[in-house]
Amino acid sequence: MGNERFILEEMTRISRDFGDTMQKGAVPSVAADVTFPSNGFPNYKIGANNRILDPKEGREIPSMKDVVARETAQLIEQQKRMSVRDLASKFEKGLAAAAKLSDEARHREAASLEKHVLLKKLRDALESLRGRVAGRNKDDVEEAISMVEALAVQLTRREGELIQDKSEVKKLANFLKQASEDAKKLVDEERAFALAEIEKAKAAVQRVEEAFQEQERVSQTSGKQEMEELMKEIQEARRIKMLHQPSKVMDMEHELRALRTQLAEKSLYSLQLRKELEMSKRLEAGRSHLYELDGSDTLGSCLRIIPCMENAPDLSKCSIQWYRVSTDGSRKELITGATKLVYAPEPFDVGRILQADIVADDQRVTVRTIGPIDPAPGLGSYVEALVRKPETEFNVVVTQVNGKDHPPHCVHVFHVGRMRIKFCKGRITKAKENYSTSMQLCGVRGGGNAAAQALFWQAKKNLSFVLAFESERERNAAIMLARRFAFDCNIMLAGPDDRAPLGT
Repeated sequence: MGNERFILEEMTRISRDFGDTMQKGAVPSVAADVTFPSNGFPNYKIGANNRILDPKEGREIPSMKDVVARETAQLIEQQKRMSVRDLASKFEKGLAAAAKLSDEARHREAASLEKHVLLKKLRDALESLRGRVAGRNKDDVEEAISMVEALAVQLTRREGELIQDKSEVKKLANFLKQASEDAKKLVDEERAFALAEIEKAKAAVQRVEEAFQEQERVSQTSGKQEMEELMKEIQEARRIKMLHQPSKVMDMEHELRALRTQLAEKSLYSLQLRKELEMSKRLEAGRSHLYELDGSDTLGSCLRIIPCMENAPDLSKCSIQWYRVSTDGSRKELITGATKLVYAPEPFDVGRILQADIVADDQRVTVRTIGPIDPAPGLGSYVEALVRKPETEFNVVVTQVNGKDHPPHCVHVFHVGRMRIKFCKGRITKAKENYSTSMQLCGVRGGGNAAAQALFWQAKKNLSFVLAFESERERNAAIMLARRFAFDCNIMLAGPDDRAPLGT
């Protein structure tokens, strides 16, 4: 290899300095150890600055035909196990590789053209040298010319193969381009089909959910109906059982009714005696009061301030304030909002004395109940029975909303549950709130003829109602039940400012 490089450099130097050698008059002889290969001229490449490079110094580059064949075999092998998207990506990569091979073919064509130019220059130099040398040197020059011609024939054959490879690469590039377009179309079709299938699946899921909800609704309705039928059967069984023991049950009912009547009569009689005793004490003390309280000191009654003397100031021109007083008189609590002539005791007042202060013309008059407010008979056992239920419904009428009068046309339902209170009109829910510190519930404090049957409920800030119940018992039971459930949730449910006692 070193000898061949030396011969080429020597030939190039001879052609470049031909004039100088002719002036010297003699051509230096070629060394005796220089030999030319007889099997063909070496395959050289031209680098930068017209430098001749040996291709064996670098790694062997496979031909374009081998690269195209290998890529095509890989595509055919992987086509069956690749997805549509991966196949399209592979086609695009193959198209890019084909474009790269086409560029390499153009570069090789340009390099081949440079080789032709170099070989032509070398042959012309050798032809010029052959006419000026003789003897063994002339034979060597002729042999070099024959090798250059053989190299030109080989280069021409390589160019033919290059042109054929270029046409095959172009065909493959067109094929890959068409395949890539087809793959993209197939991907779009598959995507559209997948989207359609997804929409169908969503619609099917929605239909299943609707069917499930409908089945759940039907099961709940059937469960309620079965419960109602079971309750009717139990009531019927109780009625039949009572029919088999009529005397005992009827005797007990008559005894209870008689005891309740006697208790009510004795309670009224005791109240009357207390009032007469109080009046007698006042007369003995030589004092006379301008006003007194009219009504029973029992939960469910209604207390009203009435004048006792004809010269008593008009109550409409007086300021009134009600208080709760402990039985020993050590603590007095202001009842916020209770400033009317009428006040209906609520469950929070049981066991305490109610007092009203009347101020008229710089004169203060105090009236109070004779004793503490007594609980309503049978109310405690009624509430205990309601506590066992998860929710209790009460029929009410709305009289005020946020402090403004509301026409009481429609009947609403007041639901008292273990975790929350709900207020509905038919299927429409007007308020639904969990027990919280912002919720307030107490008897109405604005007076009126139906004060004993009404309560004040503040569901949350800026939303309050005044509701009238069917009876005093229902109203007090609703208050006690709601406070019981709220206490289980660690919430003290009361009226405005009832949590802050005012000590005097």
